[in-house]
Amino acid sequence: MTEKTIKRAQAPTRAESSSPSAPIATPNAVPALTRKPPSQVALKIAARRKAARQAGLLFESPDDVICGVDEAGRGPLAGPVVAAAVILDPARPIRGLNDSKMLTAQAREKLYDRIVERSLAWSVASASVEEIDTLNILHATMLAMRRAVEGLSVAPTLAKIDGNRCPVMPVRSEAVIGGDALVPSISAASIIAKVTRDRMLTQLHETFPHYGFDAHAGYGTPQHLAALREHGPCEHHRRSFAPVREAYALHGVVLPGVATVVSDVAALEDDAVGPDDDAFMPA
Repeated sequence: MTEKTIKRAQAPTRAESSSPSAPIATPNAVPALTRKPPSQVALKIAARRKAARQAGLLFESPDDVICGVDEAGRGPLAGPVVAAAVILDPARPIRGLNDSKMLTAQAREKLYDRIVERSLAWSVASASVEEIDTLNILHATMLAMRRAVEGLSVAPTLAKIDGNRCPVMPVRSEAVIGGDALVPSISAASIIAKVTRDRMLTQLHETFPHYGFDAHAGYGTPQHLAALREHGPCEHHRRSFAPVREAYALHGVVLPGVATVVSDVAALEDDAVGPDDDAFMPA
């Protein structure tokens, strides 16, 4: 009985590959394609969408009219809190949208004009210093957001809110943590809110130049705190914020009780308090 032998193809040795007689490559060989690894932002978006899908939190459908909602000015010691809502037009994309805190003032101004020009609808609203001191900053922020959504000329079917909680409103809503960097319509809303509020504080500076509102937009910078100690607060300062109450006391003014005294302004922000930091309050 003859024994059958099976010859298996083996890869050529290094010497064989380098010799002139060694085969170079098969005619149908296709070089391997190198793919660029996904960015950290893309990975973050994918992970959050997967988690939301598993939890049943992705509410949008192809027929939804989605508005993005964001605020500006939760942490400052003075001025209103401002919120904006934006419905983008898919037929008129806007390049460069991002979290307003990641953009320069010049870039925000340019994008503001493009958003106003190209969006299907946009709205901006605010809650006053008096409302902040009466309701507290969290509820005043929710009020401003609701007003912004209600002010849209096109009725949305879904509102995507930057942060971890949603205001009570007549449309469905979805909270998106870090949404101002992940959802274009929320990015647009953050820009509208930020530019609007900065303009408000620049105007306020013309009446109260000694506080430097045009430089810090009401945030508790060393310059602002020094001005508070020297001149005392004005009617545009938030009495429910401890540094303002302390400045009143320094000037011999005792304030009646307010809804909530904010003793740690930095706790209102995800990062350090500053003119470009309007992150949503953590739970």
